[in-house]
Amino acid sequence: MRDDRPYDIVLFGATGFTGGLTAEYLARHAPPGLRWALAGRNPTKLAAVRDRLAAIDPELTGLPLLTADVTDPESLRVVAESARVVATTVGPYVHHGEPLVAACARAGTDYLDITGEPEFVDLTYVRHHAEAVRTGARLVHACGFDSIPHDLGVWFTLKQLPADVPVTVDGFVRAGGRYSAGTYHSALTAFSRTKQTSRAAHERKQVEPRPTGRRVRAMPGRIARSKELGVWMVPLPTIDPQVVRRSAAARPEYGPDFRYRHFAAVKRLPTVLAGAAGLGGLMGLVKVPPARRWLLGRLASGQGPTPEQRAKSWFRVRFLGTGGGRRVLTEVAGGDPGYDETAKMLAESALCLALDDLPATTGQVTPVTAMGDALLDRLVKAGMTFRVLDTPR
Repeated sequence: MRDDRPYDIVLFGATGFTGGLTAEYLARHAPPGLRWALAGRNPTKLAAVRDRLAAIDPELTGLPLLTADVTDPESLRVVAESARVVATTVGPYVHHGEPLVAACARAGTDYLDITGEPEFVDLTYVRHHAEAVRTGARLVHACGFDSIPHDLGVWFTLKQLPADVPVTVDGFVRAGGRYSAGTYHSALTAFSRTKQTSRAAHERKQVEPRPTGRRVRAMPGRIARSKELGVWMVPLPTIDPQVVRRSAAARPEYGPDFRYRHFAAVKRLPTVLAGAAGLGGLMGLVKVPPARRWLLGRLASGQGPTPEQRAKSWFRVRFLGTGGGRRVLTEVAGGDPGYDETAKMLAESALCLALDDLPATTGQVTPVTAMGDALLDRLVKAGMTFRVLDTPR
């Protein structure tokens, strides 16, 4: 458990928009006696964040601050070796994330992030999973809206169905909210790197073991009308199905034949068509360097929605599960998906890894594989909703 280290949790990137929200969440909800610190490259900005936290809890006036930069491996080594858990919000991760993953893997330190970038996740598996297994580190990506509601939502749905039978789960995502500069930059970066993403996925496929005696699939789906839910089903090209599939591959509870499909739930067909056209145009533009630079310049780092805007934001993900002759409809719901809830999910994940009695896992693993029911219980207590709705006819 590395109890000899000075900090239970170090939050890296606390001066960014989502990092600051995560720090504020910890200031309000960390249990007494938690040993935690902030880390980042600018000491002055870190001190300003600490001043904000001290206004929430005066005891945080002396919260430790660690200066570290992703371009300085020695500073990252010091951070990793001083903590039991490091949580980071510094993206785009494919540009800035790997040095910290490497430092945590070498130091045997648990690592968390909120990435939704498949290329980054696949590259770190290929390059650092084996080292993390050797040292006992747990590397857990996608601990924000990508992909905890979906990963834990499928897990929750599975628990409502018979065990050891073929299971199919469809996820339907609806959300309303604004995005920050970090999310905007990460999305544009991913859109501009489709070839690199495909190459990284292929490299991982060559080395990642597959479950034996079981079949696990994440299917792309197609645009169609769901009569049961009264929405248009639009396949979502996010990292979430990959995370769900890897949880299913790691845990036998998902049964002998598991299939997952992931959709946006859209009420009106014109919205579907307009969204598809807009996404297609954007993905074309970001591959042109001058256009990509112009688009990236539209939002500066550190910008994000106001508290009033976030208060009006929401998300709801419904899961239709079928298995063993039964059907069940479940829902995971919460507030502002990209920031308030993502900060909550990252902070609770860090607390979960640092403090809870968890299954013995090592290497690069998913949120469900690493934390499962313990994290689900934490998020319910923190205000997220996991519930069973009426079973569709």
